[in-house]
Amino acid sequence: MQQNQRYIVLSWKKNYEHLIKLSKKVKESKFKPNIIVGISRGGLIPSRIISDILDNPNLATIRVEFYKYSKKKLKEPEITQPISTPIDGKKILLIDDVADSGKSLQLVYEHLLKKAKEIRTLTIFYKPWSCLLPDYYLKETEAWIIFPWEYYETVKWIVKKNIDEGRTLEKTKNDLTKMGFDSSIIERFVRELWNAVI
Repeated sequence: MQQNQRYIVLSWKKNYEHLIKLSKKVKESKFKPNIIVGISRGGLIPSRIISDILDNPNLATIRVEFYKYSKKKLKEPEITQPISTPIDGKKILLIDDVADSGKSLQLVYEHLLKKAKEIRTLTIFYKPWSCLLPDYYLKETEAWIIFPWEYYETVKWIVKKNIDEGRTLEKTKNDLTKMGFDSSIIERFVRELWNAVI
């Protein structure tokens, strides 16, 4: 676990509230996208929820890989699955969960702009060092955001890291508690993952 790192572990409820607020921002801006595009994987669930709240069933995906092999960062993001629908002349709302480096969001933005009429970007969180400022975002933060759709992935990474560093099962549970994970998530995943890794 990184020392002095701040974490935000989002609940499903809090995340949904954030997406309601972001949908309101889109509505207030009078932007009416023809298609909502979610960047896989982080933008999949937010794009589906915003599609519902904006009453826009035209939802597409594009896959970008930036993190591979349990959080090992690639130098540059890569589009590994193209957009799933034609976008020629369309207005697009492009969604991801967080603009961290901003590189994956920027890559997709520039890629889609070759055919789309207009693109606006939306993320729940924005990091101050991101190379792209989203058109819509809820909060700026330097914290490590842990979304509910990546609890298992994050716990798995922490368990493996702690085992590699020689930390005990109890210290691992304590680390996850300090990060902000609910005890039910810790109990559900940690022992299973601990036994699988050892």
